[in-house]
Amino acid sequence: MPHIIPINELKNISGISDMCHKVDEPIYITKNGYGDMVIMSMEIYESTMRQLSMYRDIEISEKQIENGQIKDARISLKEKRAKYGL
Repeated sequence: MPHIIPINELKNISGISDMCHKVDEPIYITKNGYGDMVIMSMEIYESTMRQLSMYRDIEISEKQIENGQIKDARISLKEKRAKYGL
C-alpha cells in the first residue's frame, strides 16, 4: 500500500525521514488533493537507479540483437582475457 501524505506534513522533517527509512518505498506527497512530489530514502533511490540502469542495458542489448550486432560469447571472453592479460 503506497504511503501518501499531504504537503503540510513536511514540517515534521525528522518524522518524514524516519518514515522513508521505515517503509522502504517512495512516499507520495499531495498538494491540494493532487499528487505533487515523491520522496524516498537514499537506499531506495540508489536501488531504483541500479534497476533503471539494468533495464537500459537490457534494452540496448535487445536492440543490438535485433540489428544483428552480436558476438559469440566464447570469442568475446577470449578477447577480454587477452586485452586484460587474464
